[in-house]
Amino acid sequence: MNLEMAADARSVLDALEAALPPSVLQRAPIDPRYLKDWMVSAAPEAPPIALTRPRTANDVATVLRICDAHRVPVVPQGGLTGLTGGATPSPGSVVLSLERMSDIESLDPDGSVITVQAGVTLQAVQQAADEAGLMFALDIGARGSCRVGGNAATNAGGNRVLRFGMMRELVLGLEAVLVDGTIVSAMNSMLKNNAGYDLKQLFIGTEGTLGVITRLVLRLHPKPRSVCTAMVSVANYQQVLALLKLARERLGPTLSAYEAMWPDFYSFAREQRGSVPLPEDGTIHVLLETMGTDQARDTELFEASIAAALESGCAVDAVIAQSGRERAALWSTRDASGELARAFSPHVDYDVSLPVGTIGSFADECRRRLHASWPEGGVVCFGHVADGNLHLSAQVRDGIRTKDDTDRIVYGCVAEWQGSVSAEHGIGLLKRAYLGHSRSDAEIALMRRLKAALDPHGILNPGKVL
Repeated sequence: MNLEMAADARSVLDALEAALPPSVLQRAPIDPRYLKDWMVSAAPEAPPIALTRPRTANDVATVLRICDAHRVPVVPQGGLTGLTGGATPSPGSVVLSLERMSDIESLDPDGSVITVQAGVTLQAVQQAADEAGLMFALDIGARGSCRVGGNAATNAGGNRVLRFGMMRELVLGLEAVLVDGTIVSAMNSMLKNNAGYDLKQLFIGTEGTLGVITRLVLRLHPKPRSVCTAMVSVANYQQVLALLKLARERLGPTLSAYEAMWPDFYSFAREQRGSVPLPEDGTIHVLLETMGTDQARDTELFEASIAAALESGCAVDAVIAQSGRERAALWSTRDASGELARAFSPHVDYDVSLPVGTIGSFADECRRRLHASWPEGGVVCFGHVADGNLHLSAQVRDGIRTKDDTDRIVYGCVAEWQGSVSAEHGIGLLKRAYLGHSRSDAEIALMRRLKAALDPHGILNPGKVL
């Protein structure tokens, strides 16, 4: 740090120390766990200058107002489970962790809403809803450590988007703090409210670049009284679509998950788990699940639907879970994706979105191009599919195919197929260079106008998204 930067850092830190409760501010060096998200570490030669852990929206407002006045970057953090570097500290920044703002303030069973602070974990919200006989529908693997403020800031998705939508559909209202310290309370708890602009949308999915979310009103749903789960093998992607059509027609709104696993992923899952529910026969395997209100009736309908799929020829084989243990075993195969970091590395993970009907051709062509660049490099494909989300992981190796090489291949295919470079993980740092593959020049220009209007000095999570 040069002398001028050192003087600026001392100045802002002195101002923060004078204005904040003593427990909120920690000058550098800070605990290393705040120096990275799940994927991207801060540059070691340019660490943040401080960590702040506010307890109230007023504390957040104080941090933002002082840092903006001193032109010092602020990087908001939740549970640090992001996969694109969105919470990775910028050089010379002040880290703003929401982890201490973790209260569940109220739960209204009549209105089916829960009001929480942004730092509460997803799992805590799920448990509170469950105890009230309700369900918070968002569910992702990091539920025990991710924070709902971060879920909103990244518009998290997960396995139930098909039925309940992204996090955006589960947020009724929120409170956010602007860079000048203004606290915007848009804590709406109603399903219908068309009184002017829907201001919460400025902060959902914008990764802390326009303001910092501090409180949320979240929508709850009735707790399901029945769950039915099956794994089905289908010959090709056209049959994946045929099975999806049949499932939608017969199971209607109870269909809550539709997960596809290509042969390369299914083989990987078998290697990690030791066994798989259906034979490894080169087919695509689909995991279906419904959530309903009557176990006996729903089971009968579910089993009849699977039988119809087999009789029509759009399914080759199937197994239906008969217990919670068997259901967990089916999901364990899909959840083998959690082993990729350990058993498939070095590799790059991709979270892309395509029109549902084109996912099969995209996966085939993208895999072909990756293998053309490195025939021995492993590639696996899996995803939620029914909501257009495909996950693809490709191995890399220095001197053969780098991450940048792989990015160009995969995101080049995404652009050609008119898809999105980010289905549910956000843009952060890692996808910033490829935003233009999925957004037009006019869209990006409008994003920049919004950024300039709400953060004129560019201190909020700089270098992320745009």
